[in-house]
Amino acid sequence: MEKLADFDDDMMEKFLNEDEISSDEIKAVARHAVLGNCITPIFCGTAFKNKGIQLVLDAVIDFLPSPLDRGMVRGISIDDSDIVETRRPSATGPFSALAFKIINDPYVGQQTFVRVYSGELKAGSYVFNTTKDKRERVGRIMKIQASDRKELDVIRAGDIAALVGMKYTTTGDTLCDEDHPLFLEDIHCPETVVDLRIEPATKKEREKLGMALSRLSLEDPSFKTKFDDETEETVISGMGELHLEVIVDRLKTEHKVDVIVGKPAVAFREAITREAHHKYKYKKQTGGKGQFAHIEFRLEPNPGDGLEFVSHIKGGHIPTEYIPAVKKGFMMTAERGLLADYPMVDMKFVLLDGSHHDVDSSEMAFRICTQQALREVIHKAGPQILEPMMKIEINTPDEYMGDIIGDINRRRGKMSSMRRFRKGSQKLGGVVPLREMFGYASALRTVSSGRANYSMEFLEYRPLPASIAEEVISDQKEKREARK
Repeated sequence: MEKLADFDDDMMEKFLNEDEISSDEIKAVARHAVLGNCITPIFCGTAFKNKGIQLVLDAVIDFLPSPLDRGMVRGISIDDSDIVETRRPSATGPFSALAFKIINDPYVGQQTFVRVYSGELKAGSYVFNTTKDKRERVGRIMKIQASDRKELDVIRAGDIAALVGMKYTTTGDTLCDEDHPLFLEDIHCPETVVDLRIEPATKKEREKLGMALSRLSLEDPSFKTKFDDETEETVISGMGELHLEVIVDRLKTEHKVDVIVGKPAVAFREAITREAHHKYKYKKQTGGKGQFAHIEFRLEPNPGDGLEFVSHIKGGHIPTEYIPAVKKGFMMTAERGLLADYPMVDMKFVLLDGSHHDVDSSEMAFRICTQQALREVIHKAGPQILEPMMKIEINTPDEYMGDIIGDINRRRGKMSSMRRFRKGSQKLGGVVPLREMFGYASALRTVSSGRANYSMEFLEYRPLPASIAEEVISDQKEKREARK
């Protein structure tokens, strides 16, 4: 009561005078404080035993903001990202909604959960997906309560429901009225930082595994999957060890796919540090029609802008129809990696000149030419391995602080902040390389007698120290030779 009185003068006066304060007054002041982000209500309970759940639901009504409290919803124009579009939380305005979750139900199929910000949506009607630039038909609308489903004819501003029949919509997409399009908030997913190689226990289950992984990646946008053609292995990528453990468990329990799992590995990246200019001619004669392609290009570091392809070809030295093949060769090679088989990032390919042969040139010749040229020039461009750096936060009692900081330093980490968050305890913040953090939960428990805890999230990619980079490259070469 004393804490709440800090946010309201009338309550403060009653509290000091020891007057009775009604429940309605307490709720009103608490709501005001919660809406201002001044306090956070905390409830104890268990969903498994269904204890305390009703209190939480009541608190949502009593303390959290309704759509009317939030007011106008802000989005951006599809024509100009600098123009702000707004929607009132009203059922009479143009329709707008955000798809925030996807679930695959074994009986109903894919269910796309949406929150409606404005307007209304009827079952059987059409909506426009501005993120994918596609028109979608809403087959059915359902209100989901645990395992119960109630079919609805219409949903309005403020409602949350599941749409059935969506073909293109994924997590984070904006759905709206085709005549009044806008982009709502985007759901940001950081880079995946841990890779895991998996394969089906039997060849019969390969197709089943592919379908299960595609469903899981639809449900979870922070989970990525790819197939390595060279090793014929499936590589799954996620936010951490626990994330991938949960995915593997869901494959086995929900999708009934038996998989063989490798060891988690850090998702390194490759980049270049300097500009390199190169010419390359690919010429092959095999009796009949040969293969000929000639390109001149420049590689440049492209910090923060990913992989980029630019063509400066003029005058038809390379016919227009072959330029996409050069781009495809660049993208395929960069995604596979040139130094240690890790995807390349932040690199710009500038096609400057070249030549072709009227008979022997083809799309395949220019693609192969580009791939071989990149492997030849990469060492001129100062390649380097990048490692994921994680932002770490550790809550620890004071007496273990020195040991924990020393352990982080040994792991090539650096603690940069320290603040007391309760009596006798500190909150430590810093940056550590993910490579050194596998199994850290057990190490932290040992150092702190089980009293400290931590959380990590991806921060950025940074160059790997030269001595460790050599070790990583050497390991990758050994794996490559073993596969051969």
